Amino acid sequence: MNRLELTGLTAGPAQVWGGVRLVPLVRRAPVEGLRLHREVYEGLGAGIVELGPRERYLSYIPHGLVADWSGEEDGRGAGRQSAAYGTQFSGGDVPRTVPLPPVPHHRMAKRRPGDRLRFLPLHLALEGYLALHFGGPSTAWEEWSRTALRDGLPPRAEDAYLGRSVRGLADALRIFEIHPGQCGVMVYVSDALAAAFVVAHPDDYRVLHASLVEDLYGELVHQYALYGAPVAAPVVRIGGAEHIRDLGALRSAARAQERAWAEAHDTLFARELLDTSYAFERVYRMKSFTLWRFLPPFVRDGGGQHIGETITDHKGQVAYLKTFRLSDAQIRRGHLLRTVAGADWELDRAAAALGSSREELVRRMRAAGFSALLRSSL
Repeated sequence: MNRLELTGLTAGPAQVWGGVRLVPLVRRAPVEGLRLHREVYEGLGAGIVELGPRERYLSYIPHGLVADWSGEEDGRGAGRQSAAYGTQFSGGDVPRTVPLPPVPHHRMAKRRPGDRLRFLPLHLALEGYLALHFGGPSTAWEEWSRTALRDGLPPRAEDAYLGRSVRGLADALRIFEIHPGQCGVMVYVSDALAAAFVVAHPDDYRVLHASLVEDLYGELVHQYALYGAPVAAPVVRIGGAEHIRDLGALRSAARAQERAWAEAHDTLFARELLDTSYAFERVYRMKSFTLWRFLPPFVRDGGGQHIGETITDHKGQVAYLKTFRLSDAQIRRGHLLRTVAGADWELDRAAAALGSSREELVRRMRAAGFSALLRSSL
């Protein structure tokens, strides 16, 4: 498995609000055996994420997702406790000050009673990016600092924006209709893919739809929304209208247009996500389902690149997907780390792989925020 394949999902007609374009993803049939619900946390969304006995970090955590593969029935055809929680928006006057609650602790993925797993959406993906070659140099080359050889990379931090601050996103999610059978959405800002979100069942998507405003988005997405111009709305034209004589012919022509929309979306818009080879890391196995996180190749080709997490079934079909678009600076940092690690942390070999000089590589690493890895005499 090295690519994302949205088998069983069909792109519907796009809906445009200003610079935001939402493309619904519709399933012919739900993915059986997996449901998702949202676990709401009290407080302001801040929390400490525990990675291990001595590893933790502070981050924004609006909610968790609980994957339920128990198959227990509650009389409504859904697993018990699997009905998604509604996204809650507070009304009325917002107080100028609020008491700060105790900062809760969360584990990245935690087994729950029964066949259920609670995980933190996007944190799996972001932690994978932040931990990229975190151990530092594997060979004690003289160029690396003692701190780098002993401790690896210093703690890294990345900035992200709440979906509510992405101009137009909240309005688009509130105004646009949810299609029958819709199980996902592709979010575009200024026609750049900002995020993809997919779940297994349309009932889960219907309630989780609005939670996209509480997700994290990269700096580039925020800038595109703030400074980008409105995008063109899709134009519906049914060719050969002179041959349409009844409702059956009109229905066939409309379905042909829907197929054309889906093909155009997959070819023109979603290519950067679907045509990329990813490095997948298995996080948790849930009977016939597997939770993965993935990283892009960090290729400097000017295209958008995404990190994310996904749940697939035993056939490789995507039952859950959430992605985060990296900024150009994040791609550059990932590219540098991958190249240097691939050269066994030998600067001369890494510089040759990049087609640059040793001095230029040192300059680039310092500009990327990796000064602590290098000896000050360089």
